[in-house]
Amino acid sequence: MSGTALSNAFTFAPPPPSPAAEALRAEVRAFLRDALADRKPLARAESWSGFDADFSRAMGRRGWIGMTWPKQYGGHERSALERYVVLEEMLAAGAPVSAHWIADRQSGPLLLRLGTEAQRRDILPRIAAGECYFCIGMSEPDSGSDLASVRTRAVRVDGGYVVNGTKLWTSNAHQAHYMILLCRTPSADGGDRDDRHGGVSQLLVDLKTPGISIRPVHALTGEHHFNEVVFTDCFLPAEALIGTEGDGWAQVTSELALERSGPERFLSSFTLLVELVRALGPSPDGAAAVAVGRLAAHIMTLRRLSRSVAGMLQAGANPALQASLVKDLGALVEQEIPEIARLLLAREPDAGAADAYAAVLAYTMQHAPSFSLRGGTREILRGIIARGLGLR
Repeated sequence: MSGTALSNAFTFAPPPPSPAAEALRAEVRAFLRDALADRKPLARAESWSGFDADFSRAMGRRGWIGMTWPKQYGGHERSALERYVVLEEMLAAGAPVSAHWIADRQSGPLLLRLGTEAQRRDILPRIAAGECYFCIGMSEPDSGSDLASVRTRAVRVDGGYVVNGTKLWTSNAHQAHYMILLCRTPSADGGDRDDRHGGVSQLLVDLKTPGISIRPVHALTGEHHFNEVVFTDCFLPAEALIGTEGDGWAQVTSELALERSGPERFLSSFTLLVELVRALGPSPDGAAAVAVGRLAAHIMTLRRLSRSVAGMLQAGANPALQASLVKDLGALVEQEIPEIARLLLAREPDAGAADAYAAVLAYTMQHAPSFSLRGGTREILRGIIARGLGLR
């Protein structure tokens, strides 16, 4: 690939100016000062994994969910950069946004783009109100991040589909109302059998439907975020189809640009960085000052790249390559923060400690390995980047 082509592939245009977004920032910070006044650092460390339905409803009342959507569907027709300000302020403060997070970030936009009018009018206003939650039905046992290896099948029958298969690592499935299911919809003649990217579709699944079993998958910390979701002869009506049957691969890959580019991809360890700076005090030694300055520079750079992607999405582009780069670099920094923290302070991680730094360090260390797995493994992301650059 020529140098010009490489440069174009990695273009991160400056995000457009948004005075409205910066005006909104002060409003969000004032809200968070009151709403999170009693939230301890260890709880704040959960970042976008913290589930609190009341908090999500409070955000809905403020108009901070579905911000860019049309008003006719419960949205507020604000810019992607205004939405970005809300996201980064929530994550930097450690707000519990997990309940509505997936629906706001990608499931709602997918329905807005490809759902039926009935789906939009029924579901989108409830998402925007902070009262309707989604989970992602992508990952499966033994498939890792290779979405093309999906084996869950939805076979056409009179009036709809019968689904059989298993989804794994499904965050908040036990608390969600709906799932966007990625599955095989084989053609009658078997013509898609050898096409890994063909014959794949997305279905809207009401998780109360008979034939669905949701089983907890507990983390080493004892927490229950993940689930195994098993479909056994589960009937879904024909109107559950999202978009066009067989076009699921193109649909889901465009959706991943929304999943991989936001501030959640570099702020998962931010509470630890805050507590580290607090523990080091106002006069850290030279090595500590250099290390913290380096981490701050990394986060500032990632923020610039991530906001650029938000600007591209606002312009209607599909910056999948840029989003993959943000996600890969962001996970590196998120995982680096606890390692650097351990070098700078001789305090053992202890989740039960009264010392906020030790407790947050323990939490972040236990969860850091997942940062380069969720949303696509490092290997998958670098494969996408290499293909986008014409290197493989």
